[in-house]
Amino acid sequence: FTCVAELAERKDRVCLRHSASPPACGHSFDVQSLLFVFPKQVESLYPRPGWVELDPEVLWSQFIGVIKEAVQAAGLHMRQIAGVGISTQRGTFITWHKRTGKPFHNFISWQDLRSAELVNSWNNSLLLKVIHVIFTVLHFLTGNDRFLAPSFLTFSTHQASMKLSWVFKNIHEVKAARKNNCCFGTVDTWLLYRLTKGSVYATDYSNASSTGIFEPFTKCWNPTLCNLLSIPVSIYPPVRDTSFNFGSTDSEIFGVPIPIMAVVADQQSAMFGECCFHPGDVKLTMGTGGFWNVNTGEHLFAARGSLYPLIGWKIGEEVVYLTEGSISDVGTAIKWALDIELFTDVDETAEMAQSIADSQGVCFIPGLQVSGDDPYLCASFMGLKPSTNRNHLVRAILESIAFRNKLLYDIIVRKVHIPLRTIRADGGVSNNSFVMQMTSDLINKKIEKPANTEMSSLGAAFLAGLASGFWTDKKQLKKLRQVEAVFEPQKDSEEYRPAMDAWLQAMKHSPHR
Repeated sequence: FTCVAELAERKDRVCLRHSASPPACGHSFDVQSLLFVFPKQVESLYPRPGWVELDPEVLWSQFIGVIKEAVQAAGLHMRQIAGVGISTQRGTFITWHKRTGKPFHNFISWQDLRSAELVNSWNNSLLLKVIHVIFTVLHFLTGNDRFLAPSFLTFSTHQASMKLSWVFKNIHEVKAARKNNCCFGTVDTWLLYRLTKGSVYATDYSNASSTGIFEPFTKCWNPTLCNLLSIPVSIYPPVRDTSFNFGSTDSEIFGVPIPIMAVVADQQSAMFGECCFHPGDVKLTMGTGGFWNVNTGEHLFAARGSLYPLIGWKIGEEVVYLTEGSISDVGTAIKWALDIELFTDVDETAEMAQSIADSQGVCFIPGLQVSGDDPYLCASFMGLKPSTNRNHLVRAILESIAFRNKLLYDIIVRKVHIPLRTIRADGGVSNNSFVMQMTSDLINKKIEKPANTEMSSLGAAFLAGLASGFWTDKKQLKKLRQVEAVFEPQKDSEEYRPAMDAWLQAMKHSPHR
């Protein structure tokens, strides 16, 4: 068995999985694969307006508790667990004292806005403009794509880089320890450190490349950026393969040492769980936010604007690159609508949207969740009328998700110069048939939805299983895929043109905080 723990936004998830085909060890298992998921809330803290944090001790206790509960519920003992794989939320980080292991502050979430003024200052600075010119010239002279990304470098509140710069400017203990006694870690690094009682300090390529501080072309922490932001390079952890034996958990934690066989960022893990192993494979995750990932194989594409390059995973000599684009207010908007009682059950929303011919001109403007492009965008409804009812509001929210999927897909088609193959969706919102069908219609492509939408957990399971020899190659993993539904285009995308044009106009006039 492989025990896999995934820590995502506001949730811990643990899955225990056995193979649908005989693993390398020769043991035989039932043909049906099993997945047990145990969600637990890790409440966010909001100490000041715009600040979003997580208590590291609460997160740790929830993480350990959910693993123990999952193993117990499966009727297993810890000594039967062959390995642990960890998939974590990206961009959320903490710093701690190297000698004592004591955190200097709470986890600072990827949603946190404390660096907004710093981001705006840098993006409008003369220095950044000079950097753009220098690297534009270098790219023109050499044709090397390594110089393309810095030629249009912009900072975002989602990235750890600016928030880390804020930490060094504002937290005295971090400034005092910066030279030799400060450790930086995203959630995966900190969990590794705690699971091994300080003996393992590391991250993997997928998590490192998602910080905005790691250079995916050279596969190392970016010393130039660190110098610009006055962050010492010495604080960063060593970077290891994604599917790799990181060491074992301390025996006092679970009673026995358990090998940690994979560490991976959540979106890259979902990509692996969907078996998007070939260039041109596309993964669409619709959870709290929405993420489109394209497998670009051995080629790293640096695209201006809405897309950014990442390392998907590194296994031995194999390095797979991704291009990613994201949208905000997907699951966040639906949860907000539930909280204000526009409906009583999320499963009702697709039927509510389908019960009317259109939204009657009502448009939903996203902005509940922090936008990396515009952190001051304010969510709103436009086009409200005396006849507007709950169905119109719900449909407008769901339409806004599909419209933004269409916009991002069109950008991918224009800028990623490889043929797109399969499109596979996952995440909680992929269970909404209205959003899935409308997205399929708008992009005029078939979209597959798996039987289980928790692909981040599954991807970590696959990677841990490969590292431990439970599975020998990706062909075995492909046989485990179970497709629950396939959404094929049913309407011409032009039928949505009036509604989408009205939504785009509403976006132009959207209010700001």
